Amino acid sequence: MTVPQGCAAPEQTVALPAGVDLSTQAVIQGTVTGAPGTAYARLLDHSGEFTGEVVVSDEGVFRFFAAPGDWTVRIIAGGGVTRDIPAQARLGEVTQLSAAL
Repeated sequence: MTVPQGCAAPEQTVALPAGVDLSTQAVIQGTVTGAPGTAYARLLDHSGEFTGEVVVSDEGVFRFFAAPGDWTVRIIAGGGVTRDIPAQARLGEVTQLSAAL
């Protein structure tokens, strides 16, 4: 049996991955434009504590599956560019964000 290497995170695309049941999920997703080079989206809880991070796709898309509640998405890009975006995750909904850097 071969064990795959690396992260098994789903590809970051605008469409939700097949099989996602929104009745049991709270999703925060968005797009980033104007990022110089590779950008990252970091999920912070209501107290500012790090929860997770994904690489923003080549199309500028990021997605998190989060517990319902208040969150902050921090976009981190080259040259020390950062931007914090408040978000509220709700069960059964996709919270859509956008960030122009």
